[in-house]
Amino acid sequence: MRRIVRRGDSWEDEADMLRAMAESSAKGEVLVTAAGALVLAGGVVMGALHAPHAVAMSVRWVGVLLMMVFAWRRKSLTPWIFVAMVAGAELGFDAPHVAVQLRVLSDIFLRLIRTIVAPLIVATLIVGIAGHGDLKSVGRMGLKALVYFEVVTTLALAVGLVAINVTKAGVGLTVSGAAPIVSAPVATRWDEVLLHVFPENLAKSIAEGQVLQVVVFAVLFGIALATVSEAKRAPVLRLCESLSEVMFRFTNVVMYFAPVAVGAAMAYTVGNMGLGVLVNLTKLLATLYGALVVFGVCVLLPVALLFRVPVLRFLRAVAEPATIAFATSTSEAALPSAMEQMEALGVPRRIVAFVIPAGYSFNLDGSTLYLAVASIFVAQAAGMHLSLGQQVVMMLTLMLTSKGVAGVPRAMLVVLLATASQFHLPMEPIFVILGIDALMDMARTTVNVVGNCLASVVIAKWEGEFGTEPVSEVVLEGAEA
Repeated sequence: MRRIVRRGDSWEDEADMLRAMAESSAKGEVLVTAAGALVLAGGVVMGALHAPHAVAMSVRWVGVLLMMVFAWRRKSLTPWIFVAMVAGAELGFDAPHVAVQLRVLSDIFLRLIRTIVAPLIVATLIVGIAGHGDLKSVGRMGLKALVYFEVVTTLALAVGLVAINVTKAGVGLTVSGAAPIVSAPVATRWDEVLLHVFPENLAKSIAEGQVLQVVVFAVLFGIALATVSEAKRAPVLRLCESLSEVMFRFTNVVMYFAPVAVGAAMAYTVGNMGLGVLVNLTKLLATLYGALVVFGVCVLLPVALLFRVPVLRFLRAVAEPATIAFATSTSEAALPSAMEQMEALGVPRRIVAFVIPAGYSFNLDGSTLYLAVASIFVAQAAGMHLSLGQQVVMMLTLMLTSKGVAGVPRAMLVVLLATASQFHLPMEPIFVILGIDALMDMARTTVNVVGNCLASVVIAKWEGEFGTEPVSEVVLEGAEA
C-alpha cells in the first residue's frame, strides 16, 4: 500500500493544491510549447516553399494570437512567458527596426531586479544563520549538513564550468551595444583580493554593487545575532524575516512584468543580431540540460550509492515534488510534498525539518550549476577571456550570493546581475539569456529539489537514523497492495 505522512490538514491541503496546479500547469506548458513549435515550423515550411512573405507572416501571427488566447485562459505567468518568447522572436524577425527600440522594457525589468539584490541577500542570510537560535543546538547534524551542502554545490559549479568551457556556447555571439570593456578585471595581489572581500561601509558596498562584501556582512551579523539572548534576538530576527518576506513579495510583483521583458528582450535580440543568435541560445540550453544530467549521474547518483540510499524507492518518492518544481519553477512550491515524501521514505521528522529548509538556502545544486554556465556564457559572448583563477573567484562569489533565493521563480537573475556588476561583465548578453530563462529555470529548480531531498536521506543515513522512526500511516482510497 502507498503510505503518506499525516501532518495536519493544512499541509495536506497545500500539497494537494500544488499537485493539481503542477499537473494542470505541466499539461498547459506542453501544449504551449508544442503550439509554438508548430507555428515556427509552419513559418519555416512556408518560407521554404517560397510562399509570399505576407502570407507566411500572417500565418505565424495567427498562431501567436491563438497561443495568447490559450495563455489568457490559463491565468498563469509561465505560459505567458513562453508566448512572449515566441512573439518576441517573431517581432524581431518581421520588424527589426521596431524590435530594437523595445530594449527599454527589458532595461526597466533588469533595473527593478537589481534593486532587490542587497536587501534580499542580507535578510535571507541573517534569517538562515540566526533563525536556528543557539548555534550549538544545531550540533553534529547541522555541521554534517553544511559540509555536505558545500561539497555538492562546489561539484555543481565544477560541472557547470567544465560544460560551458567545453561547448563554448557564447563564443561567436556578436554583442553590439554592450558596455565597452577592454579586458577582464586585472588580477591584483592576494592580500588586496582578500582585503576587498571585507566591507568597510555597508552602504558603500551596496551602492558600489560589491555583493561579496554584503554577503560577508550578513554572515557575520547573523552569527552575532545568534549569540545574543532570545529577548534581544527575537525583535531583530522578526524584522529580518519580515524584510525577507517583503522582498520575496516584491520580487513576485516585479515578475508580473517578466513576460513583457522577456518578449522585448527576445525581440531586441533577434532584431539586432538576427536569427543566428538562436543557435547560441540553443547551445546554451543544451549545455545546461546536459550538464544537469551529468551532475545527476556523476555526482548525485554516486553520493546515493556511497551512502547506500535505496535509489529506486528514492526516485519514486522524489518524482512528485520534482514534478511540482518543474511545473511551477519554484522550489518553495514543492516544499510540502518534498517533506511529506521524505518522511514517508524513512527520514526522521527532525532531520527533514532541518535539512530540507536549510538546503533551500545553502544547497542550490541546479542554481549554482546554472550560474556557472550563465556567467561564463556572458563573458564568452562579450569576447572576454577569464583565466582559471578569475573563474574560480567568480564561482565562489556565485556560490555565496545564491544562498536563500530558491523560493522565487527566476530569482537567479538577481544573482547573475549582481555578479555581472561585481566582475564588470557587460549587460547585453544577459538580455539574450533572459529570452530563454524560463526554460532554464524549470530544469535547475527540479535539480534543486531533488538535491535537497537526497541531502535529507544522506544525513539520515550518516546519522544512522534512516528508517528508525515510526511513520504514521494513512491508507489512501484506491491504493493498491
